[in-house]
Amino acid sequence: MKNINGIINLRDNKQKILLLVILVFFLMLSFFASILLGYTKTSLSDLVNTYLNYSNSTEHIVIKTSRIPRALTALFVGASLSVSGLLMQTLTKNPMASPGLLGVNSGAAFLMVFIYSFFPTLSQGYTILFSFTGAAVSVVLVYALAGGLRGSIQTFDLTLAGAAISAFFMSFTQMILYKDQKTMEEIIYWLTGSVEGRSVDSLMKVVPYIIIALIFSFIISGKLNIFSLGEETAKGLGINTEFLKLQIILLVVVLAGSSVAVAGPIGLVGLIVPHITRSFIGSEFKWTIPYSIVLGSIFLLLADIGSRFLIYPKEVPVGALTAIIGAPFFIYIARKVENN
Repeated sequence: MKNINGIINLRDNKQKILLLVILVFFLMLSFFASILLGYTKTSLSDLVNTYLNYSNSTEHIVIKTSRIPRALTALFVGASLSVSGLLMQTLTKNPMASPGLLGVNSGAAFLMVFIYSFFPTLSQGYTILFSFTGAAVSVVLVYALAGGLRGSIQTFDLTLAGAAISAFFMSFTQMILYKDQKTMEEIIYWLTGSVEGRSVDSLMKVVPYIIIALIFSFIISGKLNIFSLGEETAKGLGINTEFLKLQIILLVVVLAGSSVAVAGPIGLVGLIVPHITRSFIGSEFKWTIPYSIVLGSIFLLLADIGSRFLIYPKEVPVGALTAIIGAPFFIYIARKVENN
């Protein structure tokens, strides 16, 4: 364990494994804390009895229908957003990049608002599907504008195309909300980003895709290491960089699109967690990916707990709290990049 510029950086694999085990243990504590803490007071015995001796008490109902789905959503969404942020920063060579750079948030938000406004009777399962579709369509448009159809994607073009498509979709989203106040009232909580009120059934519709994408991200970690050295270097070492960039984009679509579909556009998780991860263990992807999964889950679980007590007894959407936490961090990263 070395101290470089005031930042603890682990170099030995045994130290990295030990810290990862400790973090997994802390993740478990955070998960149970998310289930037990909130406006309705519950205990560990209430949690156990919810499944062994269910009695329709207020505590049992809250745990089963609200707290457990909420904790599971925060766990999977936090992991997805952090890894998708890591992949975006690798793809664009931009330390300030996040999944929103591909227009994922704006595309999902537009189609979600459109469905709420014109097809309000659709079930939550369908709205999640359409939200994911909006994210995918947005990324396809960004990919095409950035030169993907020509077989040559430039990261600068990708950034510009993402900004243009995001602005395009957000303008239409605002038009619909301006004309339909009822839709605005119903969806404003989702647009801020929240893990509250989600059902396990809705979450399970995207969990298999999240797990597959996380596993595949780890499988290509070796190629990501080479790609991070530079595109020309990667080509010289036999990596098909265009195909790898397409794989990264698809992974970001699945991870970030699934997260936005379930919990709305929760910002800055994909920016903050990768930087924290790299500050501890360096940039080797076989470590940064599992660390990002664990730290992302911990971060969003703790942020969700904090959102319940920020203006207690009321709650704020977790996306509002991550924005409060992330804004100073964003400024710090921006200044750091400028100095470098």
